[in-house]
Amino acid sequence: MTLAVSPPSSRRTLAVCGGAHALHDGFTDLLNVLYPLLQAQFGLSYAAIGALKAVYSGAMASGQIPAGRLAERFGGVRVLALGTALIAAGYCLAGFTGSLWGVIAGLLLAGLGGSTQHPIASSLVAAAYHGPRSRTALGTYNFSGDLGKMALPALFALVAAALGWQQAMVVLAAVAVLGAAVILGSLRPIVTHGTAEPTKYIAGQDRPWAYWLLFAIHIADDLVRTGFLIFLPFLLRDKGADLPTIGLGLSLLFAGGAAGKLVMGWVGDRLGVVPSVVLTEVATMLLIIAILPLSLPLALVLLPAVGLMLNGTSSVLYGTVPEFVSPERRTRAFAVFYTGGSVAGALGPLLFGLLGDVIGLTAALAVVACVALTTVPMVWALRQAFRNAHAP
Repeated sequence: MTLAVSPPSSRRTLAVCGGAHALHDGFTDLLNVLYPLLQAQFGLSYAAIGALKAVYSGAMASGQIPAGRLAERFGGVRVLALGTALIAAGYCLAGFTGSLWGVIAGLLLAGLGGSTQHPIASSLVAAAYHGPRSRTALGTYNFSGDLGKMALPALFALVAAALGWQQAMVVLAAVAVLGAAVILGSLRPIVTHGTAEPTKYIAGQDRPWAYWLLFAIHIADDLVRTGFLIFLPFLLRDKGADLPTIGLGLSLLFAGGAAGKLVMGWVGDRLGVVPSVVLTEVATMLLIIAILPLSLPLALVLLPAVGLMLNGTSSVLYGTVPEFVSPERRTRAFAVFYTGGSVAGALGPLLFGLLGDVIGLTAALAVVACVALTTVPMVWALRQAFRNAHAP
C-alpha cells in the first residue's frame, strides 16, 4: 500500500515534509549541546551520557514501526503533527523539572515524538515523486534535515548561555508547538490506496538481499555518525571551547553535512553509488583521525569537511531504498530502515561511551573512525544489485 499524492500538492508535500525533517533533526542534534551541561551539573560519566542518548534514540527506534502503522490507519499528517507536539511536551517536562529523572522522562517522550517523522515524511515524499524523480526528491528532503541541524543547536547554545539550559528547553518547545500547527494546517489528509507509480519504471522491484545489505551499511554509517557526535562537544571542550563555541562547532559540522548531501548527490550521479560511498567512508575515517591532535581553531576549520563526508553517505543510502523495494512495501521498508538507524543511534553512543571511560576520549574517537571502513566491503557487494536494476 502506498500513499497517493496528487501532482499539484507534490511541491507542498516536499516543502512541509522537508520543514518537519529540519525541525525534528534539529531537536535531536541540539541534545549534543545539552549533554556537556548535564555532565557538569550532575557529574555524569561518558557512559551515563551515552545512556541518556540511548533513552532518546531507543524511544525513537521503538516508535518508528508503530508510527508507520498508525499513519496507515489515522493518516500520516495527523500522526506527524502529534509527534511534533510530543517533542514539545518532552522538552517542557525536562525544562520545567530540571532534575535528571525529569530529563530522562522528557527524552523518552521527545524520542517517541521524533519517531514519527522519518517513516511518515519520507514515504509521503516518495509517493509524491515517482520513478527517477524519487531519488532527487528524497535527496532534497534529506538535505533539509541538515538545515535544522545547523540552526537549532546554535540557537539552543545561545539561549542556554543567556538563560540556562532549562529555560532554553522551554523556548525550543514553543518552536515545536508552532511546527506541529504548521504541519496540521498546511498538509491535506493523505489517502492510502494501491500503487500510484507508473509501472514503466524499473526502480522499485523487490530485491530483499540488496535492501538488507543496504540496511547493514546504514547501521555502520549511523554508528560512526552518532559516535562522533556524542564525543565532539567533549573533544571541543577539551581543546578550550566554551558553550557558544561548541554550538558553532556543531553548526559548522552540520553545514558541511548539508553541503555533503548536495555534493555527494552530484558525485553519485557521475561516479555511481558504490564508488561515492567508498569515497565518503574512507575520507570520513581519515578526517576524524586528522582532527584529533589539532588545536581548537584548526579543528573548527576542518569540521565542515568532516561533516561533508560524515553525512554525505546518508543521502545516497536513503535515496536508494525505493530502488530495492516495491511501492506497496515502501512505508514499512522506510520504517524498518530508520528504526535500524535509531537502534544504532541508541546503542552506539552507549557502547562508545563505555569504551571512552576505559581508553579515553581520543582513543575512542579513533575506534569510531575505523568503524567507517567496515562499510567498504558491504557496499562493494551491492554492485550486482545495481547491474540487475539497470539491465534491459
